[in-house]
Amino acid sequence: MVADWEWDETLFSGTAAYYERGRPPYAPGLADALAEVLRPDGEGRLIDVGCGPGTIALSLAHLFGEIVGVDPDRGMIAEAGRRAADRGVGEKARWVRARAETLPAGLGTFAVATFAQSFHWMDRDLVAVTVRDMLQPGGALVHIADLKTEHRTLDGLPHPPVPYAAVDELVKRYLGPVRRAGRGVLPQGTAGGEAEVFARAGFSGPRRLVVPGGQALERTVDDVVAWVFSMSFSAPHLFEGRRDDFEGDLRRLLREASPAGRFSERGPSTEVFVWRQDSSGR
Repeated sequence: MVADWEWDETLFSGTAAYYERGRPPYAPGLADALAEVLRPDGEGRLIDVGCGPGTIALSLAHLFGEIVGVDPDRGMIAEAGRRAADRGVGEKARWVRARAETLPAGLGTFAVATFAQSFHWMDRDLVAVTVRDMLQPGGALVHIADLKTEHRTLDGLPHPPVPYAAVDELVKRYLGPVRRAGRGVLPQGTAGGEAEVFARAGFSGPRRLVVPGGQALERTVDDVVAWVFSMSFSAPHLFEGRRDDFEGDLRRLLREASPAGRFSERGPSTEVFVWRQDSSGR
C-alpha cells in the first residue's frame, strides 16, 4: 500500500459501465499463451483478484472448471455477472464482492490466481501471502499488465492518434494537478516492485512472457470518453457537479483533434509474469 494513501470504496465508483468500451484490449494471443504455460486440465479453479468487470477471468473461462472473481466494487461485480451470462458461462462463474485483504473468505483452493493490473491497489505483502496459501501445491500466480516499455508507432494507420496529453491536461484543469484516487491523492502514483513482494511471499520464479500486441485499433469519440471515465484518476464521481461540463469540453477537444470522430492506435503488448507456489513450504 502506498504511504499516506488509504483505499476507499469510491476508488472505481461509477467506472464499471465504461470498462468494456473504454479500455483497450489485452494482446489477442494472451489466453493461448497462458494455456501453453499453465497447461490447465479444464477442471481446475481460477481466482481473479481485483477482477473488475471480469475481463481476464472471462477470457480464460474455457480453460477452467470454475472461475471466481473478487472485487470490492459493486458495479464491477454486477457488470462481470452480466457479461458472464451474455457469454453463456454464468453457471461456472462466481463473483464475490470483497477486498483482496479479506481473503481467503472461505473460497477454497485454486490452481491459478490472476492479478490483471490490480495488485498495485492492494496491501501487497498481505495479499501475496494469503493467495500463496490459497493455491494448490505447484499452483501458479499470474501477474498481467500492459507492456509499459514499448513504442507503438502509428505509421500507416488511417486516423489521428488519441490526444492523450491534451486529455490529461483537461483532467488536471478540472481535478487539479495531483492525481486523484478515491477520496485521496497519489502524487507519486502507485507502487512498483512486484517481483520483490512475490519473492518475499515465498513464490518461486518468475517466468516472463510478452504476448505481442500491435494490432490496429479504431477508436471513436465515445470510446475515448469511455476510457477517461473508466480510469480511477478521472472516475465520474470526482467531477461532482461539473461532470457534464467536463464531458462537453472533452468531446470538443476530441472533435478538434479528429473532425471525423475517429482515432487510430495500436493495441499494447501484454507482459505476464508466472510465479509458482514454492514447494519448499516457506
